[in-house]
Amino acid sequence: MALAPDVAIFSAGGSTSLEWAPKFASVGTTVVDNSSAWRMSPDHKLIVPEINANTLTAEDKIIANPNCSTIQMVVALDPLRKRYGLKRIVVSTYQSVTGSGKAAVDQMMNERNGIEGDMCYPHKIDQNALPHIDVFQENGYTKEEMKMINETKKIFSDHSIALTATTVRIPTMGGHSEALNVEFKEDFDLDEVRALLSATDGVIVQDDPAQNLYPMPLTAHKKDEVFVGRLRRDESQANTLNMWVVADNLRKGAATNAVQIVEYLQQQMQEA
Repeated sequence: MALAPDVAIFSAGGSTSLEWAPKFASVGTTVVDNSSAWRMSPDHKLIVPEINANTLTAEDKIIANPNCSTIQMVVALDPLRKRYGLKRIVVSTYQSVTGSGKAAVDQMMNERNGIEGDMCYPHKIDQNALPHIDVFQENGYTKEEMKMINETKKIFSDHSIALTATTVRIPTMGGHSEALNVEFKEDFDLDEVRALLSATDGVIVQDDPAQNLYPMPLTAHKKDEVFVGRLRRDESQANTLNMWVVADNLRKGAATNAVQIVEYLQQQMQEA
């Protein structure tokens, strides 16, 4: 009789995960799922290892990997949340076509080369920006925007955080960018903010405007870290910080985070 694997990483879409993840779990395999199928299930945990891997137990046989845009945001916010407390987040994203898969990349490259082909998006993407990621909901937000709102509250275990999002697809490859306007419960010192972020595993601070140093998709491409810069006070509102966050959506936003969950599980098995 074949032995079941200890861990399996799923990245084959929600319908496949809903069908097969319980079957793997029933024979003792821990499933780390990269689809949206289990993220908001009250019976399953939504994990970013740097933040809440310590909540996992041996009974957690299906573990959800968050949305790419959510992951990079919460990694950057977590050390500041712990120090100052989160009150409100306004996030606008600038998301790579790679988040839509090969068909979107093909559409953009075809447009750049003057080739007619299948359309992944409802409009041209090259030299354009589409404020439309995933399907629109009854409240006027897109599903992607609601993912960021709901997943952030679940990961932080704090439903008191006020959060609003606008997600935009732009013609870049290799990384998502986010402009965050964050209101804290307590006031902050910018030097301390930089120090807290610099001391955080998986975060790289690039914040020297005088040298034109700030995070960009080109420099985040094929890297596992979350890059943070453009740190400055919102001069219109108390206790509020502006920050720019960039990460490779296929790495930390997806594959790297899933692998890090598996590495955490393996470490726990060895220590047990």
